[in-house]
Amino acid sequence: MSITILSSRIKLSYWRVFAALLLLPLVPCAFPSADSEPRSRSKKDPYLAARRLMVERDLRNRGIKDARVLAAMEAVPRHLFVPTDQQAAAYDDRPLPIGSGQTISQPYIVAYMSELLALKGSEKVLEIGTGSGYQAAVLAKLAAVVYSIEIIPGLAEQAQKRLSRLGVDNVQIKIGDGYFGWEEKAPFDAILFTAATPEVPPPLWRQLSEGGQIILPLGQPARTQRLTRVRKRAGKQVSETLTEVIFVPLTGAVERRSP
Repeated sequence: MSITILSSRIKLSYWRVFAALLLLPLVPCAFPSADSEPRSRSKKDPYLAARRLMVERDLRNRGIKDARVLAAMEAVPRHLFVPTDQQAAAYDDRPLPIGSGQTISQPYIVAYMSELLALKGSEKVLEIGTGSGYQAAVLAKLAAVVYSIEIIPGLAEQAQKRLSRLGVDNVQIKIGDGYFGWEEKAPFDAILFTAATPEVPPPLWRQLSEGGQIILPLGQPARTQRLTRVRKRAGKQVSETLTEVIFVPLTGAVERRSP
């Protein structure tokens, strides 16, 4: 008798479980689809390893120490700021042509000049010579806002598109002559030139904040220039020569003033 009662309880429990299962909602299969892995891989940056190698080999090993600068150089995809046929060389430590007779500076110089500014994150920076937009993208990770002036309309437009695609929203680009700066946005805590000039343009000096600094290649085109830091102390220029460099020349009004 006890065996029969036990058997009935087992049968009753079985049907209760079965009925409960019928009431459960259908859940989609959690296994990945056949093409999910290739899609995931395609989203990865194919140049990430090359960029990290560049940071270690060409920046950290050559004396760049600012952690924020190193992080910015690792984060900004330099290959997206050069023409497609130059992307394979994007992480070599050398300048590359970007069209219109202009170049993108070598990674070490970009990092070195950025480090010299000693930015903390709250500054307003003016860049003279947008070019491809690469230096502006690096500065955007180091300063609060970056204003950049480019005299060649095509380069300025391309740079703005690149920065927008990358979600960089704290860089403003103006088409114009960098010699005159950007008076309505002044004063600036720092000014950085990516083109050589024989002098500190007076309008830019007036737009620099007291205590601010300018980093620029001083010298004539087609010659070796002196990378120079000029600080504003009590309204006076305090200059420091840092190293020899070769940059493309600043064009526009500065050419009419050159001897």
